[in-house]
Amino acid sequence: MTLQLLKFNPGIVKDITEYSAGKNGPYWVDGSNIRFRNGYPTKIGGWVKDTMYGVLPDGNADYSTEAKLIGMARNLNFWRSLSDGEDYMAIGTHNHLFILENEALFDITPLRASATNINADPFAAVSGSTTVTVTDTAHGASDGDFVRFKEATATGGISADTLNRYYGYQLTYINANSYSIEVPTAATSTASGGGSGVDADYLIGLADNLGTQTSAAALGWGSGGWGIGTWGTPRSSTTSTVVMENSQWSLSLWGEDLIATVRNGGIYYWDTSTGVGSRAVLVSSLGGASGVPTENRVSTVSFPDRHLVCGGTTPLGGSDIDPMLVRWSDQEDFKNWTPSATNTAGDQRLEIGTKIVAMIPTRDETFISTDEAVYGMSFVGPPFTFAFRLVGTNCGAIGKNTLMNVDGDVYWMGKKNFFMYNGAVNEMPCSVKYFVFDRMQNDFADKSFAAHNKEFNEVSWFYVSTANTNTTGNPEPDSYVTYNYENAAWSFGSIDRTCWFDSFGFRTKPFAYDSDGCLYEHESGTDADGAALNAHVESSPLEMTGSGDSLMLVDKIIPDATITGTLDVTIETQKYPNSTAVTKGPFTISQNSTKVSMRARGRQMSVKLQSDAIGDSWSLGDFRVNVRQDGLR
Repeated sequence: MTLQLLKFNPGIVKDITEYSAGKNGPYWVDGSNIRFRNGYPTKIGGWVKDTMYGVLPDGNADYSTEAKLIGMARNLNFWRSLSDGEDYMAIGTHNHLFILENEALFDITPLRASATNINADPFAAVSGSTTVTVTDTAHGASDGDFVRFKEATATGGISADTLNRYYGYQLTYINANSYSIEVPTAATSTASGGGSGVDADYLIGLADNLGTQTSAAALGWGSGGWGIGTWGTPRSSTTSTVVMENSQWSLSLWGEDLIATVRNGGIYYWDTSTGVGSRAVLVSSLGGASGVPTENRVSTVSFPDRHLVCGGTTPLGGSDIDPMLVRWSDQEDFKNWTPSATNTAGDQRLEIGTKIVAMIPTRDETFISTDEAVYGMSFVGPPFTFAFRLVGTNCGAIGKNTLMNVDGDVYWMGKKNFFMYNGAVNEMPCSVKYFVFDRMQNDFADKSFAAHNKEFNEVSWFYVSTANTNTTGNPEPDSYVTYNYENAAWSFGSIDRTCWFDSFGFRTKPFAYDSDGCLYEHESGTDADGAALNAHVESSPLEMTGSGDSLMLVDKIIPDATITGTLDVTIETQKYPNSTAVTKGPFTISQNSTKVSMRARGRQMSVKLQSDAIGDSWSLGDFRVNVRQDGLR
């Protein structure tokens, strides 16, 4: 009896042939929902739903009603207030800004306008219909914007609480003086009503660059290269090279308060001390504000000097955005952006690229990515305040949220590569690069985002893949690729998430939102919120003899694994790299399994391990197989 060790290097290799992966490693060649810990494959942890609750029309939490986000979550921040000891989570969706406090979801989306005592009896209901027509002269809203009513009375059998719903309604534009909304319960009679004292709060929307879920190609006359398309006609989505971006938020903390910037829009401030009953307001509306940029692509707070920094912004006194301009406020004063001899406000225009894509503070500088290059922005003090240095070209980030700072090192996803910055820019060797970028839907690349899981030394990137079956034109990230920076190992899988935040404070596990607006705590249990979390890993073909010149017989598997539940083992053998594999199994093993008897012949052998039941969890060790020389039959 000859026992052969089945030992594979950590990480999945997809960008060469499976046989080559066996000869050069050997490596694992496929997998899903696994990670590498201490060099060995392990099923990832599960997740459980973290219930959020709604809010009543009077602004008090309603712990009897579960709530979901309105819109797709794009960014998160989490902190504990120093003044009241409360924990707050800020969530920026493509059309709202929320605060989660004590499990209740409060809407702090800034207001575009507030109308007091709109038209008398502004609501028109039709019996049996959930559509309500609203009259408000010169309302100024765009199709898809949101409105919240106050002081409305019941109309056509629709209750006052329904009309005054805390989260309001998304409206459908009819004309400059009216629009419609959809209420959850149908009217029982045809009537007009609501009273003479109805107030309407209009949230910022499309006019303020909030409300676009998915970027779209600009199809107007003249977009794209010369000679593309037909004269006088809009461009097709397949030829346009100009993209109208989706709505995003930059969320930064200023002490215990929140700075929230809409991409290509304004900078807003939420004062924690005013409570969750207040909304975020424009920084330019605050007392002492001076020269605040009106439109900005991204913002962050520099560390440790504390300047509010905006990238891709309007110049002082200007109204048109300069996508390559960096501006910063006075130190310790996010309201003052007008440079003077007595403050440190200023600006700097970057040169390489067409727009600033992303910014992130690191240990001793602010890291800035344009679409073509990356810069380091370091605080040097008066008279220049900041020094800028170009640290890399042809390495711009693919999306606003694809940078991740890990203890001063920055990891990010580029357009066709992964990069790391630790004082110098390095392209990361990636064994699944072509697998990831070939299946990424580039039209939705800007929805990609980075996620850190410090417990397992992992940085992941979620993205929209070609496996996404959403046909509405608004697909959300469904796949991820993970880099373990301790083992330098890559893995991947499929999970529906739109943004992520690592464990922090009382949240001892990472948490993330899905495309349905539900919040999940990750690394909790073994299952996908009560359903089985399928996981598998598959090895490259391994020569059963050193040269691979003899046919061998495999008749026994000796497992080595820590298993909760069961694990299925499948063996495949081949006579030649391109020949049809012979499959044996699956054989089900548990923690108490000592061996599996089977018979398979070939020159190369690969192994696949898979679990698909509730409660399954496993971590592999070193499997062995019993082999002996055999001949043709």
